[in-house]
Amino acid sequence: MFKSQAKIIAIANQKGGVGKTTTCVNLAASLVSKGAAVLVVDCDPQGNATMASGVNKFELKKTICQVLIDNVDITETVITKTTGAYHLIPSNEDLTAAEVKLLDYLAREYRLRNALAEVIGLYDYILIDCPPSLNLLTVNAMSAADSILVPLQCEYFALEGLTLLIDTVDQLAHAVNPNLKLEGILRTMYDNRNRLCADVSQELKSNFGALVYDTIIPRNVRLAEAPSYGKPALYYDKNSPGAKAYCALADEMLAKDPDSAHLHASSAVPTHN
Repeated sequence: MFKSQAKIIAIANQKGGVGKTTTCVNLAASLVSKGAAVLVVDCDPQGNATMASGVNKFELKKTICQVLIDNVDITETVITKTTGAYHLIPSNEDLTAAEVKLLDYLAREYRLRNALAEVIGLYDYILIDCPPSLNLLTVNAMSAADSILVPLQCEYFALEGLTLLIDTVDQLAHAVNPNLKLEGILRTMYDNRNRLCADVSQELKSNFGALVYDTIIPRNVRLAEAPSYGKPALYYDKNSPGAKAYCALADEMLAKDPDSAHLHASSAVPTHN
């Protein structure tokens, strides 16, 4: 049922508050609902993806930190039971110190890529939730990834920030990962009552064309509430506009992925926790 190896997607934007973690956990849960085997890797010291998956970051003994710093086998950190039905490599604030310690390692940019090699054949997709800055953790994620998915809020400075991020991706492709590419641009927190949202959205389509997903993630209260209950929106309120939008995004991704033929993309969502 599995691909020969997972497609690894880093979810990144140098700007905070654009929906990176929301996209990571909700897309992961939606892909699982379509039949995909998914691993989420929380590479943000805030551990928000961990908490949004129903895992208490304060009670963890092994996280991605131990993988990157102490050479702990990555399989020892995988949590197989989450509220989104995907597997999870968790994170917490220990990862902040890890970034400093990484500076002492040779080939420090490739620690995550080398670690993931052990599990890459077990999943269809590996989604990496990146911190909201270009640091060594983000570089590790991008060196491990096949592509980058960029959540983008349709606001005034969005295009400027996107241009900088694309420049960064180009530089990293030359420096650490020649296969790195842009997976797609996802419009998030969209308010169709806001003229600025519509203008920025149109500008994105004009400049980036097919790289912009057709799916738009709306600004949605239930989507915002779900993390506080430790659940992706699909398991908090499957009928909410936010949950439905991420299911549509999963369908769109699967339709574009030639390696997903063994999966059965549909609009069906689970009816149980």
